[in-house]
Amino acid sequence: MTTSATSGPPAPGTPMRIGLVGAGPLGPHDARPALADHPGAVLGGVWGRRPEAAEELAAAHGTEAHTGEAGLDALFAASDAVAFALPPDIQAPLAARAAAAGCHLLLDKPVATTVAGAREVAEAAARAQVASVVFCTLRFAAGSADWIAAQVATGGWFTARAQWLAALYAPGGGNAFAASPWRREKGGLWDCGPHALSVLIPVLGDVTEVVAARGPADATHLLLRHASGASSTLTLALDAPQAAAGTEVEFRGEHGVSALPERGGSAQDAFRAAVDALITAARTGVAHPCDVRFGLRLTEVLAQAEAQLGPVGA
Repeated sequence: MTTSATSGPPAPGTPMRIGLVGAGPLGPHDARPALADHPGAVLGGVWGRRPEAAEELAAAHGTEAHTGEAGLDALFAASDAVAFALPPDIQAPLAARAAAAGCHLLLDKPVATTVAGAREVAEAAARAQVASVVFCTLRFAAGSADWIAAQVATGGWFTARAQWLAALYAPGGGNAFAASPWRREKGGLWDCGPHALSVLIPVLGDVTEVVAARGPADATHLLLRHASGASSTLTLALDAPQAAAGTEVEFRGEHGVSALPERGGSAQDAFRAAVDALITAARTGVAHPCDVRFGLRLTEVLAQAEAQLGPVGA
């Protein structure tokens, strides 16, 4: 399937005008500089729910601030693409509006925490024929992106294990996302789960069966069967002890064992690569593998797991 903006992508050599919706951080180390300084893009404006935050961010990057419904429509009209820095279930309806306005989409993960919300965005993007990229960090980070591609090429995998444990709420941690209400409500399943699945699904194939169980605090354990016949296990948490925090992904199969390498580069580098991917998809009409349809599939798998669980902390 190919995608192309109804208004047409920018001409080759012309920077893509990207509007930012949301004045919050785009990543753990704030990826906004990668957007503002990208050689193939221009930060065309900032929209925020809080006018003072939008104005402060816009001033810092020499662009225009927008607020309110009229401001949102004005930003869409002035943009070739829109990047989102909002909670997922606020992101989803605004992304559908942006697609309907002819804007390509650079989405945060998860696209939404409901299947209906994610499907609304995917269907809006398909109707408008706009390109989309979901920023799952390891799909764009130096080292990990090439490693994932190598595991796809190797094949013959029997099983895999992923552990994604964060200590977001550790005393004295100072993580900016610790105050995020949606992360507190949804836990590691929804915040860490998209990252882990974005590595496992390309290598092992789509998820065909899901078994989920609660662990301590907000931890979730998943047992998955994949279309290739391989299985995988995941442990996901935001509220792990500081000494237990870390990320591991390991595949085992016919050719031995392969473990996720240390991520190279910074969050800004990974986000810059995601911007590159969106520009390429918009200009070539070839959908990126980590597009909104993939984001919808991640939401479907996580929603299926959540349906088997009680509330976080129960």
